Amino acid sequence: MPPDWPWADHSTVIRNRPHEWHVQCVGSGPELLLLHGTGASTHSWRDLISILSKSYRVIALDLPGHGFTSLGSRMRSSMDCVSQDIAGLIRAQGWQPKAIAGHSAGVAIALRLASLLDNDAKIVGINPALQPFQGLAGLMFPMAARMMAMTPGMVDILTKSMAQPDRVLSLLAGTGSDIPSSNKDLYARLFRKRSHVDGTLLMMAQWKLDGLLSDLGRLEHPCLFLTGSNDKMVSPVGAVEAADRMVNAQVISLDGYGHLVHEEVPDVVADYIQRWLTANDI
Repeated sequence: MPPDWPWADHSTVIRNRPHEWHVQCVGSGPELLLLHGTGASTHSWRDLISILSKSYRVIALDLPGHGFTSLGSRMRSSMDCVSQDIAGLIRAQGWQPKAIAGHSAGVAIALRLASLLDNDAKIVGINPALQPFQGLAGLMFPMAARMMAMTPGMVDILTKSMAQPDRVLSLLAGTGSDIPSSNKDLYARLFRKRSHVDGTLLMMAQWKLDGLLSDLGRLEHPCLFLTGSNDKMVSPVGAVEAADRMVNAQVISLDGYGHLVHEEVPDVVADYIQRWLTANDI
């Protein structure tokens, strides 16, 4: 763990099969679990942690193969497997999260995780990625990611490509968000890590939402979805359609912000989260 990584002094490595998890615990109070999206890490929550840890015990972890969590099995990067493995970690550590907040793909994991845990955890989803790829893209995109992840040398080539100064900046520009330069540098550092690029590809290759989407109508956990109107990666329509199928879900649109809205205006996002959790007795 680089000593200058956000909240590095609160980092620990927990060995819980099949992975070695990088976890950060900050603050005290009701436990709030944070799950980042594909290609990110705990760093994406750094400003939210500063705010939320004043009222909650914030637990943030790197997803398998991402950031500083060592992937223990290359066959367990699907949404269902990741959710099962996080549930195992939670039980082993004795955590009792009162709420789970996810971003993008992390929202899907949060929703599935809620159904695996024997509690009534509240769910906050930031720009939730809850729409499967349609038509030919639904077939070709996972296949392309799988080929890159499994082809010898391809991950090395892609990692070298991502090390080019403008490559990550171009990807971030495609989110519709204008995040601080220090955050951009952290993403660039991540994508120079071969293991991170490999873990990102594996999650993309194994990602399927069909089972979760068919189960949404039976999920009774209260949910709040926050969407950025300028999100260029995930259509806000997906959150609205998902909420319409759920028992207790609402959507709030944040005008003018993109996919990384929690990094653009962490104070605004934190305020919505805190007021909603307070209204739900947390």
